[in-house]
Amino acid sequence: MKIRNIRLKDIDIKKINFKKINLKKINKSITLKLFVVTALVFIVFISSTLVIQSLFFGQFYMSKKKNDLQNGIEKFRTSYNKTTDEQKIAELIRDFEDANNAKMLILSSNGKSKFITRPGSEKTEALKLRVINDIIKKWTMDPSIIIDIKASNKPITILTDKRGNETRYMISAVPDNSKDEIIFAVTSLQPVNEASSVIKEFYFYFYIVALFLIVILSLIYSNMVTKPLLELNDSASKMADLDFSKKCNINREDEIGNLADTLNFLSENLNKSLTSLKDANYKLEEDIEKERRLEKMRKEFVAAVSHELKTPISLIGGYAEGLKDDIFEGEEKDYYIDVIIDESKKMANLVADMLDLSQLESGNFKLVKEEFYIDELLKTTIKKFAAVFNDKNIKFDINFIENTKVHADWSRMEQVITNFITNAIRHTNEDGSIMVNIEQQEDRVLISIENTGENISEDEIDKIWDNFYKIDKARTRKLGGTGIGLAIVKNILMLHGSEYGVKNTDKGVKFYFTLKKV
Repeated sequence: MKIRNIRLKDIDIKKINFKKINLKKINKSITLKLFVVTALVFIVFISSTLVIQSLFFGQFYMSKKKNDLQNGIEKFRTSYNKTTDEQKIAELIRDFEDANNAKMLILSSNGKSKFITRPGSEKTEALKLRVINDIIKKWTMDPSIIIDIKASNKPITILTDKRGNETRYMISAVPDNSKDEIIFAVTSLQPVNEASSVIKEFYFYFYIVALFLIVILSLIYSNMVTKPLLELNDSASKMADLDFSKKCNINREDEIGNLADTLNFLSENLNKSLTSLKDANYKLEEDIEKERRLEKMRKEFVAAVSHELKTPISLIGGYAEGLKDDIFEGEEKDYYIDVIIDESKKMANLVADMLDLSQLESGNFKLVKEEFYIDELLKTTIKKFAAVFNDKNIKFDINFIENTKVHADWSRMEQVITNFITNAIRHTNEDGSIMVNIEQQEDRVLISIENTGENISEDEIDKIWDNFYKIDKARTRKLGGTGIGLAIVKNILMLHGSEYGVKNTDKGVKFYFTLKKV
């Protein structure tokens, strides 16, 4: 059965692109819908306003005219009752007539008129007086009307039939019982029908302009709503292409603003996740490459161990056969026995180092910590290498602080110091020097071992702590050198929580580490 590999990334992007297309269609639909709805709302509103004005404008005009005339004559009566000065009364009448476009007449108790401010010379004024006189004649013929007016003590308003130039008049009468008089006011009504027809013609042009404005405003409003949606879609499209640099710059405190903030938050989190994924992938690649290098070093180590074991095994085997066959005698025999013993020790040391490294890397190794003087441990360890110092004519400088107590594992720290000194001797040329230094810090002790000689190349300085790594050109058979000594040191120091490292100096190379001070 053939299995076809499918990439999840390809499927997801296709789905996202499909959704993106649908979102564009939705955005276009929203724009059209908003435009149509907004335009319809404005059209219905304006049309309703025009219809209402056309139907009820006349009634509104008549009602307002009546209220204004009644309120005005009521105020006049109040002021009229407070004065007896005829000149003041004449001013009140003129003010009322000017304010209400009316003509006023005061009828006394004997049926005679008084306080006519203007003569009825003008045609309109004469018509208004004639209307008032006609009403007075009509009401005097029926005394009950006058009695009812006085009894109500409120304004009574009537409308006349069309007269003369097709004008209707509104008459309001209010009793002044304190002076036993009746105050009449008459005003002409403008031809409302004619005014309405003019207004309708005006509305026609207004409606055309309004439609144009409605289209413009609807477009603006729809764009105001859809523009942020299109920006959201643009950001979503960028996210679909794994581009999280686009942000929604929508500063609104509504649902769209909240959606923009949410999308920005999602974009930021996806960007962080993608970055983390890239970092993890990069780390994985590094680990894989490191594993490849480690595997390569292991193979090289196996080859080196095989080479290291091959020589002593051959020597041991050859010398053992010679001894068995009694080829060697006397001192020569003792010499070859010593060679066999020495080579056996080298093999034992190699196996022991391998076992130590395996145990340290397993995570199950336990330190046996105690308090001791690190300077004493250094002195004891250095003495073991006195013969080697003499053979290579190496000068040894010591800068100790006496009685420096630390808390550590004695045997393992001896192993660390031994490896560092052995490594220093291995890379120190004849007539060179090794410097051992102890420095006091706040809560720690810094121990450094520096040797003269060549610097470590920058390509190798970070690799010397790796398992099975060895600079072959510096190895001598006399001091061994299996390539795992520094790896063992690293694991021991890590278990102690020590800071450690190596750096090139003007003289050579310096190794250093710290221990907790007591």
